[in-house]
Amino acid sequence: MREIERTFQNLKAKGEGALIGYVTGGDPEPRYTPRIVEALVNGGVDIIELGIPFSDPIADGPTIQAATVRALEVGTTPETVLNIASEVKRKHGVPIVILTYYNPIFRMGLEGFFKLTRNCGVDGLIVPDLPIDEAYDYKKVADAYGIDTIFLAAPSTSTERLREILAYTSGFLYLVSVFGVTGARESVQDLTIRLIKRALSATGGRTPLAVGFGISKPEHVKAVILNGADGAIVGSGFVKIIEKNRNNEQVMLKEIRDYAHKLKEATVKGR
Repeated sequence: MREIERTFQNLKAKGEGALIGYVTGGDPEPRYTPRIVEALVNGGVDIIELGIPFSDPIADGPTIQAATVRALEVGTTPETVLNIASEVKRKHGVPIVILTYYNPIFRMGLEGFFKLTRNCGVDGLIVPDLPIDEAYDYKKVADAYGIDTIFLAAPSTSTERLREILAYTSGFLYLVSVFGVTGARESVQDLTIRLIKRALSATGGRTPLAVGFGISKPEHVKAVILNGADGAIVGSGFVKIIEKNRNNEQVMLKEIRDYAHKLKEATVKGR
């Protein structure tokens, strides 16, 4: 059993959903990221999602785009982020998911990229601009290295397409809660709940479901967990704290930890 699957199973046995926390690697500088991740873990985040900054982040809203620019301006590379992942894995042992666009994988080559990610302790990959129709070789090499391939489904995804996506997905299925790009929203929409229900029907409970895009408040987390999701993904909320406090590390780390703690409490069923 792979690490991400084991994490979801252990949390389910305790009556909890998973809190997945995203930050852009290298924002505001690479030396900060391990300490930011430590604050996330201390706040209760169960799975860490590290973004590799890319110059054309088509799925990201303005908050994460700004974080990407900051990270690139200080020279953050894919290797930088993977080295951070390795450090985090050694220290904390939490499952690590890398979010990257396909261009860095293509430049490095599938074998080279997956060998490096495996050596750095990475457990899963999310590649927003890679459709399953072009993912056969990617999936084959990922499986050879024991790395989960996490694909996305949106409210517009048909049930037939959803089943096709599930055939390529391991670790968890990333449910995009809204139309558009990442970014905090005020409330969980009805279409998000309908997407969770459709995905539950398609998976039969075999693949964990995690909801992202627009999840930023404890009530959002509670809503998606109570409606059948196994996890909630929060990104822009954490990145905003980093942006606001990038010149005051102590305040930044405390706010990240406290925010994560509130979000994690909302994953506990029955509260």
